[in-house]
Amino acid sequence: MEKKIYITEEERAKCKKVAEAFSELYEMADIVVVDVGRYGFVMRKYYMPTHGFEEDETYTDSRALFEGLWQEWLDMKPYLMAKGTPLEKGYKGAFESLPEEKQSILIGRKADFAERAGIDL
Repeated sequence: MEKKIYITEEERAKCKKVAEAFSELYEMADIVVVDVGRYGFVMRKYYMPTHGFEEDETYTDSRALFEGLWQEWLDMKPYLMAKGTPLEKGYKGAFESLPEEKQSILIGRKADFAERAGIDL
């Protein structure tokens, strides 16, 4: 039986760099990105002690992994900023409740992550 490769070594190196660029996300949320060899990278989310992770997504493309992690970061950061305040209205409500200046700063972080990950925007 021939073993099929789902990700090139070049793309694997790029995905690894993307995963490392978002290390602060893994501290903020129950999210982890795992290198699963020839299958690519898996983002596992929402850990439940008695069950394990609720969701997972497999990536073989560094751009797709970057966008997936970026969206998770952008959803999580404003929520954590608003947690415990009257602004806490869920992920989207928390972002929209922030002043435009803060929204711009958060959106601007995408370029920082892209630079660390070696991704061209």
